[in-house]
Amino acid sequence: MFRIYNLRVTDVSSPNPPLELLEVAKIIENELALRLEDLNLPQNLAEAAKYAVMNGGKRVRPALTLLCCEAVGGSRKQAMPAAIAVEFIHCFSLVHDDLPAIDDDDLRRGKPTLHIKVGEAMAVLAGDLLLSVAFSQLISEQYSTAQQATLTKILANATSDMVIGQVYDTIGGLPKQLDKHQQLEEIHRNKTGALIQSACEMGAICGGASKDALNAISTFGRANGLMFQIVDDLIDLHGSPEHVGKATGKDEEAGKTTYPGTIGVEASKLAVQELQKQAKSALDLLENDAETLLSFNLWMAHRTR
Repeated sequence: MFRIYNLRVTDVSSPNPPLELLEVAKIIENELALRLEDLNLPQNLAEAAKYAVMNGGKRVRPALTLLCCEAVGGSRKQAMPAAIAVEFIHCFSLVHDDLPAIDDDDLRRGKPTLHIKVGEAMAVLAGDLLLSVAFSQLISEQYSTAQQATLTKILANATSDMVIGQVYDTIGGLPKQLDKHQQLEEIHRNKTGALIQSACEMGAICGGASKDALNAISTFGRANGLMFQIVDDLIDLHGSPEHVGKATGKDEEAGKTTYPGTIGVEASKLAVQELQKQAKSALDLLENDAETLLSFNLWMAHRTR
């Protein structure tokens, strides 16, 4: 379990996204569009799927897949199908999370959510589609049979964990033996952390990582995954809808379990600092090959949207 230490909080100005993220995001955007076009869908479903995916995301998860592959000696090309699979799962989760029965959000990435745009039934079906086509990306000729099996298992487990986390967050059912802080971490590690960790691990698998390198990347992803959600909690508390691109303050209104609401704002900032250090330390094994991931980690800790 993550522990809070009695450290002094130092405010750090939020850096811009690393250039590598912006460069990789453009490549991912083009690839996502091509993959959607290849699906040969009915026009209304194709338009809904395109709206759900090509709607201005930061592409953090697939970028991590590509960059983690590079960090262990692979190439972006090797990791692209896995990166696309991760992003399709992420987009599926956003579509379903926004539905009236779950988070009931009207705004996503500064635009109307999919169910507002095309109706609830089509939004459900478009999300279902993205879930299924995500896994089809992993059946790629550039992966060995063993890699296909490993990648599928990692992504399937992460998707299940993500659903479990959303159930804990919106419906309940957390294990009774966990204390308040343990329950908080259980929600966050599942709801958000699992997919980010899997994105990193899948990149390492695509790059043929050694056991030690895979463990380092996995630890990096685990720390970043929890950190990402804590930062999200802070953004939801303090950010404006115009800047963030979606409604803010809803977690507090809905009585959801968040880090600021449970341990306070300052302790949440300390948690982010400590997790950033954990992620950075995990990459020591990779030395200079991890420089891009280190800058990415710094941005993730101090982002404002």
